[in-house]
This record gives sequence, structure tokens and C-alpha cells, in this order.
Amino acid sequence: MKLKFKFALASTVLAFGLGAQAAPILIKYSHVVADVTPKGQAALKFKELVEKRMAGKVEVQVFPNSQLFGDGKEMDALLLGDVQIIAPSLAKFGKYAKQLQIFDLPFLFDDIHAVDRFQASPEGQGLLKSMTKKGIMGFGYLHNGMKQLSSNTPLSMPSDAKGLKFRIQASDVLEAQFKAVGGNPQKLAFAEVYQSLQTGVVDGTENPWSNIYSKKFHEVQKFIMDSNHGVLDYMVIGNAKWWAGLPPDIQKGLSEAMAESIKFGNQVAFDEDAAFRAKVIADKTSTVMPLTQANRAAWRTAMQPVWKKFEGEIGKDLIAAALKANQ
Repeated sequence: MKLKFKFALASTVLAFGLGAQAAPILIKYSHVVADVTPKGQAALKFKELVEKRMAGKVEVQVFPNSQLFGDGKEMDALLLGDVQIIAPSLAKFGKYAKQLQIFDLPFLFDDIHAVDRFQASPEGQGLLKSMTKKGIMGFGYLHNGMKQLSSNTPLSMPSDAKGLKFRIQASDVLEAQFKAVGGNPQKLAFAEVYQSLQTGVVDGTENPWSNIYSKKFHEVQKFIMDSNHGVLDYMVIGNAKWWAGLPPDIQKGLSEAMAESIKFGNQVAFDEDAAFRAKVIADKTSTVMPLTQANRAAWRTAMQPVWKKFEGEIGKDLIAAALKANQ
């Protein structure tokens, strides 16, 4: 009888102990590009770091290539709590914080190093906190690279864009960018770009080299300009309410892993930009054309009215800080 009692008691204690053991916190990290891209590799690095350092406490599931949500729905999914972390293009934030439209202004930054300096500045860091009241917490900026113009006709001068249909992200600034040179901007989800270029729904688009190569856009575009006219960067963000509910030690561990993963992803972007460009050239399916200093100056002049148009929403001082980063 005593033996049965002891066995029952031990079973109860064991069952209670197992039941009391907390399940790991599940983090769904969703994005819309391939694993091979800088963003894809940064997401996988975050998973690696978190699960190595916080084994049993946190599990990270990464969903690339719009597997979970396309770029038209991922923000809503984050705000609803269906995913915890996403890394949308900076062009997606215009309706949440008008100041973030600064990253869409064409020909504003001279190169990716200028972008880096601005993002690290007090003004750039302040933008990460600009959407907290709307449920969005910014962890950091993740580079993809400078954007290149592509189409089925050469785009050496601004006048070459007249009448052409260009795929853009949902951004008022990018819409104004192509309208400024007589183009016809079309807002399309990233997952629809290849087919839209292939079938002629649009004539051209803009992307960094990693996206051009990984999504095979160079196979359906005859010309790609070395324009470096804008930046396609991301902000890695989380659901602010979810983040506030995490224990402080978990927040600390995730913040450290995120900072390291972003640094890793940015280094990948720096290193691979030239490599992806070389791969596009090697495939010989499109012609890569340089943009001369004179041509670049013509494009910049054509785009400056766009800066002026959005100066009130973005802030004159913020634009000045971005221009200072070019020095």
C-alpha cells in the first residue's frame, strides 16, 4: 500500500514538474525575399544566435520568399500578432511615419556609405522609435544595397523614361519619382514582379543587385543602369505589444542577437553587392550600362522637385542631415 502511494506521489510530482516547464517562446520571422539575399541571411543568423544562446527558452521560425505573408499583408500580420518580426522595405513605412519617406528620395545619397552614416546618426536612430505609438518597434536598419534602374530600353537620361511603365513599391515618393520623368508607376507586390516584367505588364523596375539576380529579373530586362539612385534598405521591426510583454532577460538576449544579425547581414550586403552584379553580367541575358557623371547630374536635377514636394512631410532638417552624410 505504501509502495503504491509512493509511486502515485512520485508520478504526480513528475507530471507536475513536466507540466510546469514552460514551452519555449515562439518567434515567427517572416520576409519576402530569398535566403541567399542579405536579409535572408540576416534572418537565419538571428535564428542561429537565439537558439544557440537561449536553447529551450526561445524558438525562431524563419519564413522566406513570402511563404507566410506577401509584402502587401505582412505589416497587418505583424500588428495583429500573427508574426512577431518582419523586415519590410523602408518604403513601406510612409503611412506610419512620414519622416521615413526620406529613404525613398531619389539621388539623395551618394552611396551606401552615406546611407550608413545617416542611419547611425542621432537623426537616423531616432527614426527607429518613430512608430512605437502605432504598435511598431524598430530594431535596426538592414542593408540590401543601392537600387539600379532596369527596363527594356536604355535609361541613360531622364527623358528615356517617358511613357514607360515602372513597377514600384507602395510609396508616394517612388510614385512621384517616376512621374517626375514622365514614367507611369505601377504598384505591385514583390512576388508579382518577375511575371509582370516577363509579360509586359510593366516595362521596368528598380532593385539592388541581390534582388535582381536572386529573383532573375535580369532574365526579363534587356538593360540595367548602374544608377545607384536610391537605397533599398529594410527596417527590422517587431510587434511593440509583444515585445513589451517579454521578460527583461529575454529582451536583452534578443536585442543582442538582433544587433549581431543585422551587423552580419549588412556585411553580407557590402561584400555581395559587387558579386551579384558580376553574376548578372556573366549570365549575358541583359546589358549593364554605366551612368556617367553628366548623366547622373541630369537625373539628380530632374529629381530635386521630388525632394521639395515631400520636404514638408519629411522635414527640412532631416533632409539636411542626410545630405550632410554625403560629406
